[in-house]
Amino acid sequence: MRTLLIILLFQVGIISAQETLQLSEGQTSPNASLKDVSWIPGHWQGEAFGGLAEEIWSEPMGGSMMFVFRLVKDDEVSFYEVGHIQEVDNSIILQLKHFDKNLRGWEEKDETVDFRLVKIERNKVYFEGFTIEKVSENQMNIWVLIESKDSAEEVLFGYKRM
Repeated sequence: MRTLLIILLFQVGIISAQETLQLSEGQTSPNASLKDVSWIPGHWQGEAFGGLAEEIWSEPMGGSMMFVFRLVKDDEVSFYEVGHIQEVDNSIILQLKHFDKNLRGWEEKDETVDFRLVKIERNKVYFEGFTIEKVSENQMNIWVLIESKDSAEEVLFGYKRM
């Protein structure tokens, strides 16, 4: 009976697989370095938000790994992101900024969107609301928790190496 109830809850969407994590109140990020995520660099493409998503990640250098992202929908850029994973206080943090198709920033000049490290597994890194997983040498998944004032939804970016 219990198994039937769990299956039913999955089907109606009350329980769903959760790929993103959050730190608990007062919890700090674990120790980590860029070496722990050195499998991320490359040129990646996949579908998301009804368009083509593209990310280009650099090799670690100078205490950071930089990336750029763009979403192209209906042959037009929807938005860009520029960011990095940076070594800070014996751990790592993912930070980014959004820009519209004309490079006008969404965030204020000195603001970034920050994702603190929650945990690292062999081929998976969990930042708060942002998870990166190496599926194979040529496939990577990124889950992002998109929150609005009334809801939250995990969005999957399934990428293939270019």
